[in-house]
Amino acid sequence: MSEIIEMPKLSDTMETGTLVAWLKNEGDTVASGDMIAEVETDKATMEVECFADGVLLKQYLKVGESIPVGAPLAAIGQKGETAPAGSAKTTTPAPATKAEAPVASAPAPTPAPATSKPLTAPSAQTILDVRTPATPAEAVAPVHSTPTPEAEISSDGKRVKASPLARRVAGNLGLSLIDVVGSGPGGRVVKNDVLAAAEKGIEKSTTTVSEKIPASKTAPSVPASADLSQITETRQEKVTNMRGAIARRLLESKTTIPHFYLEIEVDSEPLGKMRKVLNDQLASLTPQQGGAKFSVNDLILKACTEALRRVPAVNASWQGDHILHNGSVHIAFGVAIDDGLLTPVIRDAQVKNLRQIAAEAKELITKARNKKLKPDEMSGSTFTVTNLGMFGISRFFGIINPPNAGILSVGAPIVQPVINAAGQIVVGERMSIGFSGDHRVVDGATAALFLNALKAIIEAPEVLLV
Repeated sequence: MSEIIEMPKLSDTMETGTLVAWLKNEGDTVASGDMIAEVETDKATMEVECFADGVLLKQYLKVGESIPVGAPLAAIGQKGETAPAGSAKTTTPAPATKAEAPVASAPAPTPAPATSKPLTAPSAQTILDVRTPATPAEAVAPVHSTPTPEAEISSDGKRVKASPLARRVAGNLGLSLIDVVGSGPGGRVVKNDVLAAAEKGIEKSTTTVSEKIPASKTAPSVPASADLSQITETRQEKVTNMRGAIARRLLESKTTIPHFYLEIEVDSEPLGKMRKVLNDQLASLTPQQGGAKFSVNDLILKACTEALRRVPAVNASWQGDHILHNGSVHIAFGVAIDDGLLTPVIRDAQVKNLRQIAAEAKELITKARNKKLKPDEMSGSTFTVTNLGMFGISRFFGIINPPNAGILSVGAPIVQPVINAAGQIVVGERMSIGFSGDHRVVDGATAALFLNALKAIIEAPEVLLV
């Protein structure tokens, strides 16, 4: 007896999903537990799992097309059976992002010819439905934004398994995927594998990207007399699920939360010195020997957690008819990817030491960049830290990540003349830290107490090791 296989329900916010890649082809034998497709939600790219044994009879969707939750994705049945006619109900973009379409839209993709009829009730087949409501946002780069290199064949005649993003990155770098060792499911090559191979100096593909792209799609050569009045070609780009979700959340935050802003300057030299000592002593050791390497962001996350312990009123959220004071610190931090910003969460940070926070942050960053974060790893935060110091930005203010009552903005440490305790002008190092607060929850005096607590911790960072 056939059964209906659906995408697992991850949240109640997803309305559409975009097909990123098929992992199984029509006619392939599939078994329960196999991953058959990658679907982009508004926060992550998720693999669709098959919960039935049989043959993939029909794919109702093409790569790059979007369908609403509940629409058929594929039919699973027995070999020789005829797949039921179905409608993929492709959409562009999701209903929730229609208001943004005039700004950045793309022509609707052409539905597959076989999907023009209404879906009939399955008999001996299984219909896979997309029912993955998305959580806040990880997605792959726009499907049509960069040409994808054609598939490569290994020496044994097998097709190299790689994610679409990995193929695009390899194409841009001019690398062959044949000798890249994949770390993804089933040895699949992902973006980080390509970047790691590029760093090691893997042999470049003998066929350049421009040779693989049809002549009509390659950039024309620019003659000496060309018009250089434009910096790039004027074009439209479809809003991805992730970018649409970011737009909605930021608009909601800025229009419904009364932001106020404070800034404090701290002496970051002691923090930098302690980090150098720790890394000099531990970075060369193996994990079994207690080895570890700490970033500035790791230290800031720990310092922020301790400051929230001292001023817990900031670790709260507005709930309409009451203010929720959170008993634990679930601290989120920003991770930049190609198509936006993700905010993975370190839960119960108040009971974790510096080593644990650093290790967990590194794991979450890797997952974010490989688009493997789970929804529960991106939700439930009570406070957020965003750091642009690594880009040389000295000061800025972030937009609050609801339902948090505040967000910390960390700038780059700047070497500059300062006046020491003796009144002398000497060379010092200063870091600007900004705070954006929800004035419904946090008053200016409370936020000032929090920033001063953070300043005291950063300027005497040994307390982070207790």
